[in-house]
Amino acid sequence: MDILDVIRNRRSVREFLDGEISKEEIDKILEAGRWAPSGLNNQPWRFSVLRDKKIREELAKLTHYGDIIRDANVCIAVFLDKSSSYDRTKDIQAIGACIQNMLLEAHSLGLGACWLGEILKNKNLVNRILNIPDDKELMAVIAVGYPSKRERKSTRKSLGELLL
Repeated sequence: MDILDVIRNRRSVREFLDGEISKEEIDKILEAGRWAPSGLNNQPWRFSVLRDKKIREELAKLTHYGDIIRDANVCIAVFLDKSSSYDRTKDIQAIGACIQNMLLEAHSLGLGACWLGEILKNKNLVNRILNIPDDKELMAVIAVGYPSKRERKSTRKSLGELLL
């Protein structure tokens, strides 16, 4: 598949079908994230793969979008490792690239995914539930699963509207 086709056709998926996602598929998604660019190649991202339904249920209570977390086949929490950070802005940008790589890989595997950020309002509680140390700061939770068959469309501003 052409990369521009993958980029143009990927959509946020919020409704999932039942089905187990294999370890190999999760590893491919994590591998895609791992290869994102980062300043000084510091690779400031860390991941927690959340398969346990009880844990996901606890996390779901911390966000308005809890149904997405509950219905996903697996979630991946993405953290900034503050101990490896050298420039917060650049590191957060790198984590954004990491997450985008993961979303694109999930799409290329025929999976659906959704980047959840509203849960960040409770990032300290997420760390507590997952037993993650305070030097790791939650950046996002990615819900992953087999997408429901609902058609998803999106529009974009014209390139002319975006150029300065």
